Amino acid sequence: MLVHKPSRNDRAKTVTGGYADGVISEDKMLRELQFARAAESSSARDWGWPAKSSQMAGGCNSFRAIWVRESYLNVFTQVNRSLGIGHVRYPTMGTASASEAQPLYVNAPFGIALTVNGNVINTEELRRYLDEEAHRHINSDSDSELLLNVFAHGLHKLGRTRAKVDDIFSALGDVYSRCHGAFACTAMIAGFGILAFRDADGIRPLCIGSRPSATIPGVYDYFMASESVVLQQLGFRDIVDILPGQAVFCPKGGTPIFRQVVPRRGYTPDTFEYIYVARLESWIDGISVYRSRQKMGEKLAEKIKCVLGEKGVEEVDAIIPVPETSNVAAAALAQKLGKPYVTALVKNRYVHRTFILPDQAARLKSVRRKFSFVESEFQGKNLVIVDDSIVRGTTSRQIVQLAREAGALRVVFVSCSPPCTHPHIISRTVLVGISVHCTNLQTGVKVVTLTYEALIAYNRTQREIADYLGADEVVFLDVDGENGLKAACIEAAQGETPIKNMEIGVFTGEYVTGLPDGYLENLSDLRSGRRPQKDGFEGQKAGEDEDRSVAARPAPAGLPCSGDAATPDHREDINLYNVASEPIDRER
Repeated sequence: MLVHKPSRNDRAKTVTGGYADGVISEDKMLRELQFARAAESSSARDWGWPAKSSQMAGGCNSFRAIWVRESYLNVFTQVNRSLGIGHVRYPTMGTASASEAQPLYVNAPFGIALTVNGNVINTEELRRYLDEEAHRHINSDSDSELLLNVFAHGLHKLGRTRAKVDDIFSALGDVYSRCHGAFACTAMIAGFGILAFRDADGIRPLCIGSRPSATIPGVYDYFMASESVVLQQLGFRDIVDILPGQAVFCPKGGTPIFRQVVPRRGYTPDTFEYIYVARLESWIDGISVYRSRQKMGEKLAEKIKCVLGEKGVEEVDAIIPVPETSNVAAAALAQKLGKPYVTALVKNRYVHRTFILPDQAARLKSVRRKFSFVESEFQGKNLVIVDDSIVRGTTSRQIVQLAREAGALRVVFVSCSPPCTHPHIISRTVLVGISVHCTNLQTGVKVVTLTYEALIAYNRTQREIADYLGADEVVFLDVDGENGLKAACIEAAQGETPIKNMEIGVFTGEYVTGLPDGYLENLSDLRSGRRPQKDGFEGQKAGEDEDRSVAARPAPAGLPCSGDAATPDHREDINLYNVASEPIDRER
């Protein structure tokens, strides 16, 4: 998300400057985010001169497929851009349709584009509000579109012909009061500026940084992103976290303005960012992802001593990580136990994260292509295999089978996370884990339903889990206590930290945001196509109106600052070169 700021003494000439920097930055930003967080779509929207208009590029596929193979960057070559936002996405609400690829856009008021990382959980309440009170038409099932329209209506109620900075923060008051959930958002008000804001519990990550322009002396660029590594890779410094309930607005040609829109309810970042989602190089809310995973490994060593006993630990021949997110934890675990750290499982570098795949059959097939093994390091040995988490057990079970085929005598399977017993309502990480594909008997269409039973740890003992995986033992990190997950993350903070608790609902069922009655059932109905159509919209396609037209605190130290597209075929693997793979068979 780029805002290019001219120097004070050259503002008139450089107010729309920074086009060259912008193209390179937005291209690289989306690439870095996809490598960090995976994606089924990748899109960007920019505002520039001389057209004084907003342009969109992107769609449903990997970054490479959209931005390199199809050369969408050429869309912007005729515009000197000063503002832009981008997004990589896999759908947590709604579908994988191109109509739901972000940034989402409404034309009134002022022309607003929005990106969201997270989930809004009171969607039915918001739909009623927008329909009955705000009288705003919703084009899709995306919860992000609901949030966008709540913000847009908040601005509309002010009755301005031109937006003012205070109006932006005032309209955010509606978002915080009406939208419940976990979200980190950026928005672009066409020709006016870029806005970033974060939920009042600080669950989803968001940061901002600055750098001097590479092309225009005295000019600063500002970037907001979900992970600090994106900013670091692009040469941005003075990176600070946007705080819970806080917003920052960067007006075109100005400097960032921070505002605490609502009081902070808590400071509870999501533990899965540190376990799995975020890249090692990132710092989130003052906590190093790398160090947190080291701490997880050290604390797992203590848990393994308790489970296996002294004799069991002595019999271990090697510690083997499941590459790549468990590498650091496994290395720390091996060092703590005094055992060899052996990278005998080899990951195919062209196959990326498999949790995003749409069904069980695809996941099973992909695991075999994703991993191979160094047979000599398995044969006749007692092994501890370390993975970041166990959700359905698909990958874990296949890996244990690989180890057995390679000749391992004993396999202890270890998870850096506690048992996942509930859906991860603020991220797709475990929502996908509990999705089951089946056939709608009325329509014959393959659809998605959600079931707790698909989670391997749901209502199962650790012995039952081990038996299912084919392992001799299974060991999970605890949630609480001095050797628990929360302690591992908090101890990885640099200096004093305001974080005393974390979002752990996926392990306990107790969510920071709460869970509305019927939320999962509604989500299942939405994904399976069982949601009834509203009267009057039977023949209307997503993204169209009835007439077939598209609806439209003080600043942190160190930061320069002043006060109907068709649903695409899912691919077997989400990877760098997935653009030519065949559509999968979605039968279980």
